[in-house]
Amino acid sequence: MRTIDAFNHFFPKRYYDALLDSPAGQKDIGKRVRGIPALSDIDLRLKIVEQFPDYTQVLSHGLPPIERLFGPDKAVEMAKVANDGLAEVVARHPKHFVGWSAMLPMNVPDAAAKEAERVLKNGANAIQLGTNANGEPLDEKKFWPIYEIIAKSGRPILLHPARTREMPDYPTEKVSKYEICSVLGWPYETGVTLARFVFSGIIDRNPGLTIVAHHLGGVIPYLEGRVGHSFDQLGARTSDEDYGAVLRGLKKRPYDYFKDFYGDTAVEGAKAATVCGIDFFTPERVVFASDCPFDKEKGPGYIRDTIKVLNSLGLSNADMEKICFRNAQKLFGIA
Repeated sequence: MRTIDAFNHFFPKRYYDALLDSPAGQKDIGKRVRGIPALSDIDLRLKIVEQFPDYTQVLSHGLPPIERLFGPDKAVEMAKVANDGLAEVVARHPKHFVGWSAMLPMNVPDAAAKEAERVLKNGANAIQLGTNANGEPLDEKKFWPIYEIIAKSGRPILLHPARTREMPDYPTEKVSKYEICSVLGWPYETGVTLARFVFSGIIDRNPGLTIVAHHLGGVIPYLEGRVGHSFDQLGARTSDEDYGAVLRGLKKRPYDYFKDFYGDTAVEGAKAATVCGIDFFTPERVVFASDCPFDKEKGPGYIRDTIKVLNSLGLSNADMEKICFRNAQKLFGIA
C-alpha cells in the first residue's frame, strides 16, 4: 500500500541554524530540537523514510511558528528562508519527499498574505498555520486576506496546535504546569480554532477553504455529541452577546462545518483515538500522518505504529487507499 505522510516535520539547515540562534532557540525549544537529530539531519531523515516500503513524506516545518521566533523586522525574511529551504530539500530528494508545506510570518499579516501568494505560485502543497498567532486568534479580521488567497489556490491549511506555557491552565497562575499546555492543551486549542473558523464566518466566506486539523481534529471527534447538540443551542447560555443571531447567520448547522474539516492520523499510534477520528471524519476526510520524528525513537516509531494500527482496523482496501494516499494526492496535488 502506498503511503503519503501528510504531516511530519523537518527544518532546512539555514533556518534551523537561525532558530537556534534566536532567543527562543536558546531556551526550551532549543533543548527540544537539539535532542531530535532527524528534525534537521537530512541524511538521517532519508534513512528513516527508506525503512518503510512505498512510503513518502510531505514535509512541514517544526514548531514554533515564525512569529514566536522573530519580530516583524526579521520574520518576513526568515519565512522566505524557511520556505525556500524546504522547497529545495524536496526538489533534491523527490523519491523521499513528494511535497512541502509553507509557514507564514503572521506577525506581519500583509506580508504573510504576500508570502502565501508567492509560495503557492512556486509549488507549495499546503500552508501550515499555528492555532494562534503569538496568542492572537486566527479569526482576527487582519488575517482574512490570507484565507482568501489560500482558498483560491485550492491547497489546504495544515492546522498545527501552538499553545504555549504562557497560556496558563488556571487564571491564578502565570504559566501552564507539567507540560499540560501541549499534552492536553493542544487538542483543546485545535478544537477552539476550528470553532472560531466556523462561527466567525470565515468558512462561509471562503467555501473553497480546506483545513486539515492535526492529531485527528484534537478534541472534536471525542466531543461529537457536545459539538452537535450544544452548538445547536448557541446563545442559550449567554445574555450579553446575541449568539442566536450568529447561529441564524450560518449557512448550515454548526456540526456540519466540523464534519467538513479533515483530520490526520497523527495520534501517536493510539487505536481508540484513530477509530474515533476516522468514524467522525469518515475515510473520505482523513489523511495518513505520523508526526515524525517526535516519537521516543526520534524518527521511525510513530510511522510504524500508525501503519500498524491502521492495518488492525479491518478497513476496506478502498478506505485504506483513501487514508494512506488518495486523499493526500487530491489535497496536495500530488501525482
